[in-house]
Amino acid sequence: MADVLKKVPVREQEPKVRATNFEEVCLGYNQEEAMEEASRCINCKNAKCISGCPVAIDIPGFIKEVKEGNIEEAYKVIGKASALPAICGRVCPQESQCEGKCIRGIKGEPVSIGKLERFVADYALEHDIKPVGAESTNGHKVAVIGSGPSGLTCAGDLAKMGYEVTVFEALHELGGVLVYGIPEFRLPKQKVVAKEIEKVKELGVKFETNVVIGKSTTIDQLIEEEGFEAVFIGSGAGLPMFMGIPGENANGVFSANEYLTRSNLMKAFDESYDTPIVGGKKVAVVGGGNVAMDAARTALRLGAEVHIVYRRSEAELPARVEEVHHAKEEGVIFDLLTNPKEIFVDDKGNVKGMKVIKMELGEPDASGRRRPVEIPGSEYEIEVDTVIMSLGTSPNPLISSTTKGLETNRWKCIVADEEFGKTSKEGVYAGGDAVTGAATVILAMGAGKAGAHGIDEYLKNK
Repeated sequence: MADVLKKVPVREQEPKVRATNFEEVCLGYNQEEAMEEASRCINCKNAKCISGCPVAIDIPGFIKEVKEGNIEEAYKVIGKASALPAICGRVCPQESQCEGKCIRGIKGEPVSIGKLERFVADYALEHDIKPVGAESTNGHKVAVIGSGPSGLTCAGDLAKMGYEVTVFEALHELGGVLVYGIPEFRLPKQKVVAKEIEKVKELGVKFETNVVIGKSTTIDQLIEEEGFEAVFIGSGAGLPMFMGIPGENANGVFSANEYLTRSNLMKAFDESYDTPIVGGKKVAVVGGGNVAMDAARTALRLGAEVHIVYRRSEAELPARVEEVHHAKEEGVIFDLLTNPKEIFVDDKGNVKGMKVIKMELGEPDASGRRRPVEIPGSEYEIEVDTVIMSLGTSPNPLISSTTKGLETNRWKCIVADEEFGKTSKEGVYAGGDAVTGAATVILAMGAGKAGAHGIDEYLKNK
């Protein structure tokens, strides 16, 4: 019997091996390991882990089933709250959510809730266990815009309630940020994302790809001409931000969005595909979030020496602890308390270096984090031929600008109430990054859940 104060270790690819391939880093638990880890749960009466989960999964309930070897029952418990458990088990920031609230973690390590969720979900995908849907439809039509985590969750929940749901996706492939944003080594597309979407289809949800709302059709047309009684907007935030420094328009400067989309969606990492990225040999990734880690670890696998350039210290890095740990193990170099000032460009318009300045942390700013302040005279140059800007994203204004009466804020995010995702336009609900700006998969799922509840209440009372 293992030490109950410590997590059962999870198997991973060796750092030197995985830094050269795009296969999944974490190999997950087998059933024996999962049951052993589940036995560490003390099944609290007042389970704080549930309140730490944005979709309120009955965590002690599913772990109890795992402990007893009832994996199918465990999946049913998770399935009442989450439509995408194989995805959440891999990409959720559990350390700041469910595991961060785990009582077992007070005197030892918290229960490995995310890895147990992943084990249960993978078991269900492997054994083709079907989700439980509605017995019949209620005849009400709802449109969902976007097939990312908020759209898929909203669509799945509405289908379980009996609604006829159609999801409209702008790209040729379903999955939104799950497909174009998160690399294969963190979230396998065929083995996990495509199969999770199949589960949503099995609930009766219809999908239409290559439909750009605001161009192909509008929200007003969906309601007025196509008979949809309510609409949920889960279109994400795909418009990248830049710093506005000299040289930012050079060849070899990418947004992390473009870089990752080329690799993940257009398979630039696979030599058999005709969609390469012009690969740099010395790459600087500016930013410190999960997307920055994804871009850095992708560039590393494409053969580059990679630097993360971040203006605060390691304690303020917004990326998950696990992602930072994996990046360091693989050989990504961290230039912390460092900020870009200028990108140098050669006479052909290509990147030939970057001027940076050292920073120190001053007083806290509005976010509560200490504000980085430049140290005069500390500028120096780093030799790079590619710069990837990972500074966050905002929603594309196409939907809001083509929808009558839809209110947005100064960041072009759709204004929607947190409880139900209700917008200023009757019958239109919204959630995820389109409302909050770039955030996590699980928060987007929580918003999709709230939107489904809001639409259900609205149509029942109409």
